Amino acid sequence: MHKILSLLLTVFALTAHSKKDPPKDTIDIMIGQMIMIGIGDFNMVNSDEAIFKEIKSGKVGGVVLYEKNILFESPKPELALLVDMLQKNSEVPLFISIDEEGGRVTRMKTRYGFPKNVSAQYLGDMDNIDSTRYYANQTATILNSFGINMNYAPVVDVNINTKNPVIGKLQRSYSEDYKKVIEQAFEVIDQHNKNGVVPVLKHFPGHGSSRNDTHLGLADVTETWQLEEMYPYSALIDSGVVKAVMTAHIVNKTLDDTKNPATLSKQIVTGMLREFLNFDGVIISDDMQMGAINNEFGLREAIKLSIEAGVDMLMFANNVSANNRISASTVHAIIKDLLFEGIITRERIYESYQRIIKLKAETGLCDEGYYRSLKNKLRAYN
Repeated sequence: MHKILSLLLTVFALTAHSKKDPPKDTIDIMIGQMIMIGIGDFNMVNSDEAIFKEIKSGKVGGVVLYEKNILFESPKPELALLVDMLQKNSEVPLFISIDEEGGRVTRMKTRYGFPKNVSAQYLGDMDNIDSTRYYANQTATILNSFGINMNYAPVVDVNINTKNPVIGKLQRSYSEDYKKVIEQAFEVIDQHNKNGVVPVLKHFPGHGSSRNDTHLGLADVTETWQLEEMYPYSALIDSGVVKAVMTAHIVNKTLDDTKNPATLSKQIVTGMLREFLNFDGVIISDDMQMGAINNEFGLREAIKLSIEAGVDMLMFANNVSANNRISASTVHAIIKDLLFEGIITRERIYESYQRIIKLKAETGLCDEGYYRSLKNKLRAYN
């Protein structure tokens, strides 16, 4: 397990430096860890795919899986093979992530042999913690069994606007009562943490009151956003169980007079989430290829602003047409250029790197026997 030992030695060496004096020879590794990338459309493992080469070169910190990556004739063995191949090519173990909320947002569908996963609204309406615990444990157990170690759930958006096209109408919110959202989400977080899967709360600072879908374009919530949309984050972060948070692409001119979407807003990401709520975990952007970002900002500007805002991992999910896909190498090169031009500092990159590696260590990805135990786990699907 020389790869894991090498990683641990790197981490120990890094932590020996102060934030003002990060090591000078690991910048490519540090930048690579900040990149969360979609692997593309393929669903059969082919070692010649570009993503495997980018992973091997250290330009990827995590990958995003979609239903299109699970569309196998025999889904379970092929998914296990895919996860094994992804991790085998990475010097630093990857976050293997997925959107497995339940209900309308599920990649591991029953038609592929996976159990039914109900929506947040279903659980909120039932208001039975035992049921929530059952479904959350079921999801986290299945993800862990495939080596999927990060889930973009729970959604802690308060259902302010029940006609919200991307939250309320899709039954992705537990309730219009923020107290119920907190109660339900806490159980989901707890079950994920117990099963070694990082739960990622979303969409900060609250998407429940929006009238528009940020997948398509800008969503301005200045007139609709309510302070109670922050309460689930405040309570859950204070409880000490939150390890990762995803930002929203919503615009709120009351919270940020620059009129930038939250993902690109230092006032919201650093000012509110880091400083006001005292969150010290990993902050992940929502997909940077969504219309609210992609239609309004150039690639370089969006990357610059998100890092300056305080985002640790930038997601390019590549759930788009082939012509519009972004490679990890492209993102890596832009961040490196911004560093060399003095626009982004080495210290800023190092801060994100430390948080990411710390979370990977807490999740067990830095354990000496991690890859061996993963291989043993995946053999169950061969």
